[in-house]
Amino acid sequence: MTRPLLLILLIAFAGSQLAADWAQFRGNNSSSVSTEPVPAKFDISDGTNISWTADLPGRGLSGPIVVGDRVYLTASSGFRQDRLHVICFDAGSGEKIWHRQFTATGRTMSHPKMCNATPQPASDGERIFAFFSSNDLICLDLDGNLQWFRGLTHDFPNASNSLGMASSPVVVDGQVIVQVENASDSFATAIDVNTGEHTWKIERPQGNNWTSPAVMTGRTPQEKLVVLQSAEHLIACDPRTGQEIWKHPVGCSTIPSSVIAGDMLFVPSEGLTALRYIPDSDAPEVVWQENKLAPGTPSPIYYDGRLFSLKRGNILAGADAATGEVLWQVRLKGPFSGTPVIAGDKMYLFSEKGLAQVVDLSGDKGKVVHTAEFVDTILCTPAVANGALYVRSDQHLWKIADKE
Repeated sequence: MTRPLLLILLIAFAGSQLAADWAQFRGNNSSSVSTEPVPAKFDISDGTNISWTADLPGRGLSGPIVVGDRVYLTASSGFRQDRLHVICFDAGSGEKIWHRQFTATGRTMSHPKMCNATPQPASDGERIFAFFSSNDLICLDLDGNLQWFRGLTHDFPNASNSLGMASSPVVVDGQVIVQVENASDSFATAIDVNTGEHTWKIERPQGNNWTSPAVMTGRTPQEKLVVLQSAEHLIACDPRTGQEIWKHPVGCSTIPSSVIAGDMLFVPSEGLTALRYIPDSDAPEVVWQENKLAPGTPSPIYYDGRLFSLKRGNILAGADAATGEVLWQVRLKGPFSGTPVIAGDKMYLFSEKGLAQVVDLSGDKGKVVHTAEFVDTILCTPAVANGALYVRSDQHLWKIADKE
């Protein structure tokens, strides 16, 4: 092999390693972590490391997703929040590529803090699955062409609550899986990504639940399991059939979701509980349980052998993931709704009041190294892709990246 050809192949490989999508809530594997660093300093007042800003319609608590060189997000508008928006932007320039609008078929009522566009969309790399609190699930191709539309309230008319739904979908094994849990008709269902038809539906505990499904490895490296969390238990099921594989029969939080790292699950239950999945067993093993790590609204994050929990009182705690021992705590300025993200060795947190805080995780203790005031209320979980951080409010979408 000649040196020029070898160089070309190495450059191509390096580029493929750097390119990374952010295809669903908390990233591709629901970890909230990217290995790609993004700028630790930014400021919208003078434009420092703000690549672009885009205006948005209506309202939206749903974070953006990134597929290739495009950014996708949802919004809802109108007096009744019954106008549904799916919007695509060019990741490089911030230019709007397309904007599709639909009318909600389900109930759109919600708490004033929430809105219809609260669940985060998801993608399988070929399609966008936009899910809304009204239980409308819209499938578009990457160019915005409608593939199918499912108004789940038409099939299940009692599936709603007065506060609004927030669970975000996941895509696995050719299925888009949604949790629709409330005090009435409560269920989880898998819908075929190609046809929009139900593959399976299972009943779920009755009670309002805003947590999102997560995906973990099953009995073999090739097998995937979908983890569903509720106030009654935690279960894992086969994404192709809905068959229950194992159960942890202890109640869990109904707001922050579990995080998975290999065969370990860190579950907001009895504070925070670490579980280990043992293949072919009907229940995971309890490794430790720590009340001092109970998360507030944001979901916990696992990174590099450590576990991070943003607790009530706006306290960020760092712990040993193997033992649950709390190693350090730092008080931040909140309150917080969105789950933070980690890029490189920095954690990026955005408070409801629009205050960005960057915490350096490289030392023995977490340290706030930068703050920046944004102009809007921020309630979503950001996205990290290709060395950039994307964060949205009701009015704006920002790309934070090194301009050089």
